Amino acid sequence: MSDSGARVALCVARFYPELADKLESGARDALSEAGVDGGDSFEVPGAYELPLIAKYAATSGRYAGVVCLGAVIRGETDHYDYVCGEAARGIQQVQLETGVPCGFGLLTVDTMEQALDRVQGGSKRDTGRHAAEAVLASLAVKDRLGQRAGDPGR
Repeated sequence: MSDSGARVALCVARFYPELADKLESGARDALSEAGVDGGDSFEVPGAYELPLIAKYAATSGRYAGVVCLGAVIRGETDHYDYVCGEAARGIQQVQLETGVPCGFGLLTVDTMEQALDRVQGGSKRDTGRHAAEAVLASLAVKDRLGQRAGDPGR
Protein backbone atom coordinates (compact mmCIF):
# COMPACT_ATOMS: atom_id res chain seq x y z
CA MET A 1 0.00 0.00 0.00
CA SER A 2 1.34 3.40 -0.89
CA ASP A 3 -0.57 5.17 1.89
CA SER A 4 1.43 4.52 5.04
CA GLY A 5 -1.24 6.40 6.98
CA ALA A 6 -3.89 3.80 6.12
CA ARG A 7 -5.83 2.40 9.03
CA VAL A 8 -7.37 -1.03 9.42
CA ALA A 9 -10.11 -1.81 11.93
CA LEU A 10 -10.15 -5.05 13.87
CA CYS A 11 -13.63 -6.48 14.52
CA VAL A 12 -13.36 -9.19 17.16
CA ALA A 13 -15.94 -11.71 18.36
CA ARG A 14 -15.05 -12.46 22.00
CA PHE A 15 -17.13 -15.60 22.67
CA TYR A 16 -13.88 -17.56 23.11
CA PRO A 17 -11.59 -14.96 24.74
CA GLU A 18 -8.37 -17.01 24.54
CA LEU A 19 -8.87 -17.58 20.81
CA ALA A 20 -9.91 -13.98 20.21
CA ASP A 21 -6.74 -12.72 21.92
CA LYS A 22 -4.50 -14.96 19.81
CA LEU A 23 -6.31 -14.10 16.58
CA GLU A 24 -6.05 -10.39 17.34
CA SER A 25 -2.38 -10.68 18.23
CA GLY A 26 -1.59 -12.42 14.94
CA ALA A 27 -3.49 -9.77 12.98
CA ARG A 28 -1.80 -6.91 14.84
CA ASP A 29 1.64 -8.41 14.18
CA ALA A 30 0.98 -8.64 10.43
CA LEU A 31 -0.35 -5.09 10.27
CA SER A 32 2.52 -3.72 12.34
CA GLU A 33 5.11 -5.46 10.14
CA ALA A 34 3.46 -3.83 7.12
CA GLY A 35 3.53 -0.39 8.77
CA VAL A 36 -0.26 -0.19 8.91
CA ASP A 37 -2.18 1.17 11.89
CA GLY A 38 -4.43 -1.55 13.31
CA GLY A 39 -5.00 0.16 16.61
CA ASP A 40 -8.78 0.33 16.65
CA SER A 41 -10.48 -2.82 17.86
CA PHE A 42 -14.23 -3.24 18.11
CA GLU A 43 -15.59 -6.15 20.13
CA VAL A 44 -18.85 -8.05 19.98
CA PRO A 45 -20.04 -11.12 21.88
CA GLY A 46 -20.09 -13.56 18.97
CA ALA A 47 -19.45 -14.24 15.30
CA TYR A 48 -23.02 -13.52 14.24
CA GLU A 49 -22.48 -9.84 15.08
CA LEU A 50 -19.28 -9.49 13.04
CA PRO A 51 -20.90 -8.42 9.74
CA LEU A 52 -22.72 -5.53 11.37
CA ILE A 53 -19.70 -4.07 13.12
CA ALA A 54 -17.64 -4.67 9.97
CA LYS A 55 -20.20 -2.59 8.08
CA TYR A 56 -20.10 0.14 10.72
CA ALA A 57 -16.31 0.27 10.40
CA ALA A 58 -16.31 0.05 6.59
CA THR A 59 -18.86 2.83 6.15
CA SER A 60 -17.31 5.13 8.77
CA GLY A 61 -14.76 6.44 6.29
CA ARG A 62 -12.03 5.96 8.88
CA TYR A 63 -10.61 2.65 7.64
CA ALA A 64 -9.07 1.35 4.44
CA GLY A 65 -9.77 -2.22 5.51
CA VAL A 66 -11.44 -4.37 8.16
CA VAL A 67 -10.21 -7.61 9.70
CA CYS A 68 -12.95 -9.83 11.16
CA LEU A 69 -11.81 -12.25 13.84
CA GLY A 70 -13.50 -14.89 15.96
CA ALA A 71 -14.28 -18.56 16.33
CA VAL A 72 -17.26 -20.87 16.06
CA ILE A 73 -16.83 -24.39 17.42
CA ARG A 74 -19.30 -27.07 16.38
CA GLY A 75 -21.71 -28.17 19.09
CA GLU A 76 -24.57 -30.64 19.29
CA THR A 77 -27.11 -28.52 17.38
CA ASP A 78 -27.47 -26.85 13.99
CA HIS A 79 -26.59 -23.48 15.54
CA TYR A 80 -23.01 -23.81 14.22
CA ASP A 81 -24.16 -24.06 10.59
CA TYR A 82 -26.36 -20.98 10.79
CA VAL A 83 -23.80 -18.82 12.57
CA CYS A 84 -20.90 -19.81 10.29
CA GLY A 85 -22.84 -19.41 7.08
CA GLU A 86 -24.44 -16.10 7.96
CA ALA A 87 -21.25 -14.61 9.35
CA ALA A 88 -19.35 -15.55 6.18
CA ARG A 89 -22.12 -14.29 3.91
CA GLY A 90 -22.46 -11.06 5.85
CA ILE A 91 -18.75 -10.28 5.88
CA GLN A 92 -18.53 -10.93 2.13
CA GLN A 93 -21.58 -8.72 1.56
CA VAL A 94 -19.97 -5.86 3.49
CA GLN A 95 -16.86 -5.84 1.36
CA LEU A 96 -18.77 -6.16 -1.90
CA GLU A 97 -21.21 -3.37 -1.00
CA THR A 98 -18.65 -0.95 0.40
CA GLY A 99 -15.49 -1.72 -1.58
CA VAL A 100 -13.62 -1.92 1.74
CA PRO A 101 -11.67 -5.20 1.98
CA CYS A 102 -12.75 -7.42 4.89
CA GLY A 103 -10.42 -10.17 6.04
CA PHE A 104 -12.13 -13.41 7.05
CA GLY A 105 -10.42 -14.50 10.26
CA LEU A 106 -13.32 -16.55 11.59
CA LEU A 107 -12.35 -20.02 12.69
CA THR A 108 -15.03 -22.60 11.87
CA VAL A 109 -13.85 -25.79 13.52
CA ASP A 110 -15.08 -28.92 15.25
CA THR A 111 -12.98 -28.73 18.43
CA MET A 112 -11.05 -26.33 20.64
CA GLU A 113 -7.89 -28.28 19.75
CA GLN A 114 -8.44 -27.54 16.05
CA ALA A 115 -8.99 -23.89 16.90
CA LEU A 116 -5.79 -23.64 18.95
CA ASP A 117 -3.86 -25.15 16.04
CA ARG A 118 -5.07 -22.28 13.84
CA VAL A 119 -4.17 -19.22 15.91
CA GLN A 120 -0.91 -17.50 16.77
CA GLY A 121 1.43 -20.12 18.23
CA GLY A 122 -0.59 -23.03 16.82
CA SER A 123 0.81 -25.90 14.81
CA LYS A 124 -1.19 -25.30 11.60
CA ARG A 125 -1.40 -21.60 10.76
CA ASP A 126 -2.08 -18.18 12.19
CA THR A 127 -5.57 -17.31 10.96
CA GLY A 128 -5.47 -13.78 12.43
CA ARG A 129 -2.25 -13.04 10.55
CA HIS A 130 -3.65 -14.53 7.35
CA ALA A 131 -6.83 -12.44 7.57
CA ALA A 132 -4.78 -9.25 8.00
CA GLU A 133 -2.49 -10.25 5.14
CA ALA A 134 -5.54 -10.82 2.92
CA VAL A 135 -6.74 -7.27 3.63
CA LEU A 136 -3.27 -5.89 2.89
CA ALA A 137 -3.10 -7.83 -0.39
CA SER A 138 -6.53 -6.55 -1.43
CA LEU A 139 -5.54 -2.99 -0.58
CA ALA A 140 -2.35 -3.35 -2.63
CA VAL A 141 -4.40 -4.41 -5.67
CA LYS A 142 -6.88 -1.59 -5.08
CA ASP A 143 -3.99 0.86 -4.83
CA ARG A 144 -2.35 -0.49 -7.98
CA LEU A 145 -5.58 -0.36 -9.99
CA GLY A 146 -6.21 3.17 -8.75
CA GLN A 147 -3.00 4.40 -10.37
CA ARG A 148 -3.15 6.23 -13.68
CA ALA A 149 -2.74 4.07 -16.75
CA GLY A 150 0.80 4.14 -18.05
CA ASP A 151 2.48 4.83 -14.71
CA PRO A 152 5.87 3.10 -14.81
CA GLY A 153 6.30 0.15 -12.51
CA ARG A 154 2.61 -0.43 -12.13
